[in-house]
Amino acid sequence: RFDTQSQKFLNVPPKARYEYLLDLPQHENLGNAINQAMQLIEKQAPEHLRGILPKDYDQFDDGLLVKLLHIFNRDELCKKNDDIFGRIYEFFLGKFAMNGAQEGGEFFTPPSLVRIIVNFIEPTHGKVLDPACGSGGMFIQAAQTSDASIIFHGREKTQTNTKLARMNMAIHGLNGDIQQGNTFSNPWSTLIGACDYVMANPPFNVDGVDPELCRNDTRLFATMPSINAKTKTIGNANYLWIQYFHSYLNSRGRAGFVMHSSTTDAPHTEKVIRKQIIETGNVDIIMSVGTNFFYTRPLACTLWFFDKGREELRKDSILMLDTRHIYRTVNRSIR
Repeated sequence: RFDTQSQKFLNVPPKARYEYLLDLPQHENLGNAINQAMQLIEKQAPEHLRGILPKDYDQFDDGLLVKLLHIFNRDELCKKNDDIFGRIYEFFLGKFAMNGAQEGGEFFTPPSLVRIIVNFIEPTHGKVLDPACGSGGMFIQAAQTSDASIIFHGREKTQTNTKLARMNMAIHGLNGDIQQGNTFSNPWSTLIGACDYVMANPPFNVDGVDPELCRNDTRLFATMPSINAKTKTIGNANYLWIQYFHSYLNSRGRAGFVMHSSTTDAPHTEKVIRKQIIETGNVDIIMSVGTNFFYTRPLACTLWFFDKGREELRKDSILMLDTRHIYRTVNRSIR
């Protein structure tokens, strides 16, 4: 397999291949052998892929593992030329989210919303950033419309989700830099004003952000969000995220991101910030989306789009789309 980031072919070691594992004597512990296979693969993989593979297969019954190995060793899978394993991985991420793992929204954005963002901002080249990247789903869909020069940059707060994203990128053969870290406290200075595209579904209505982090943050150009009188922390970080996304774009950059529906009419200080953001002339589209698109929460959301490169004649206008009644029903709780 060719790894686009290291520009190397990754050779799977003999003791990590399906045929070796399936030919093990019955007295061998298959779970331990698969764990060792994971370690062998990581040992010769590029540094950014080390430590991301699971190594707890010894907790499963050998009979179950044999069935699993036979499934993935089928000719129909091994000889496929398309991105079959990438699609399998995305399928199971979706099932994982539907069952409420990690509250779903922490690592998984519904593909329908991602497709809209990709179709609107059309990421085709250059640098793409998602500073709350979850499992990297935004990058996977963006790669379908981009050329080979595109470079994906992602940041994710939790170790588990960072591993999911790195694995997702590797399985799809994508060129990406996925870092673990907190976007609030780490500005990622090298990317400020340097990104061609920003795509994101940040956590909604985050509270407890230390206002001291905002004092000298070059990503913020508008008023600081309201401070909670009791906790002395920022009560809602939605407008921190929006300013971050705007600041990472270069002079012609475009952004598409998901926000809680309340963001478009939040009062008080948030209203002042919203006015300042609109006055940049870079807010291109705001799209209202109905409820039940997220797998574990029925909340409504809005999609925001920035375009710093649009012509002057359009800078005083925003296209408002109400699509709350446009959807396809998947089941009783998901659209």
